[in-house]
Amino acid sequence: MIAVVDIGNSNIVIGLMDDDRKVRFSGRIRSDRQKTKEEFMIELKTLMDIYGISFEGIQGVILSSVVPVLTDVVFSGMKQMTGMTPYVVGQGMKTGIRIATDHPASLGADLVVDAVAAVEEYEGPFIIFDMGTATTCSVVDEKRTYLGTLIIPGIKISQDALTERTAQLPYIRFEKPKHIIGKNTIESMQSGVLYGNAAMIDGLIDTLEKEIGRKVTVLATGGIAGLIVPYCRHKIVYEPDLLLKGLWYIFHKNAKEV
Repeated sequence: MIAVVDIGNSNIVIGLMDDDRKVRFSGRIRSDRQKTKEEFMIELKTLMDIYGISFEGIQGVILSSVVPVLTDVVFSGMKQMTGMTPYVVGQGMKTGIRIATDHPASLGADLVVDAVAAVEEYEGPFIIFDMGTATTCSVVDEKRTYLGTLIIPGIKISQDALTERTAQLPYIRFEKPKHIIGKNTIESMQSGVLYGNAAMIDGLIDTLEKEIGRKVTVLATGGIAGLIVPYCRHKIVYEPDLLLKGLWYIFHKNAKEV
């Protein structure tokens, strides 16, 4: 069993995974950039107590982060709570993929981790949608080369901006509307969020497949993906634990080397 941690812009996701890549537990803590090590440990301890989980018997810890100010906080907290020095996804680690972007060192750790899980578990080439604070679209070829990324404002960011900047549009819940053509303001906004983003994803898949020149395997992950994917035309594999699986693979590629 290993502990895997992803520090995202909205949430810190903590998981426990066994030797067969099965997620035995996962939970979320808000990514407050003012959080101290002690606050993180208190929140994590509370979360684990609620679900009756402990770190007893784990073999290692690995974390990825796109929030530098929280990396040391979580690193130190996990080290103190587990007694183990976490591995941190970054330059110098074995991933099994080649990054062909202009500045490989600046590629988000979460995108690398998603790509690692994809190439280990599916046939390429791939398009990977990660729908969180931002919606990212990663393209990986059949030779395990990370070709590049599209970055789009996330659904929640877009919705918050729409609500804040328009006097008569309220905050809404992400739910399926009764009608595609909205009959009231809330229903109209829900339809725009759901069907608009589904259409965007379908359109990007069409465009990228034309660019790549062949059919691709499409994966989707992230907190909001499960709501959008069922309304897309294309076949899309919804993988809610893709990032945790990627951390599992990277840990085992590096455990004897780091």
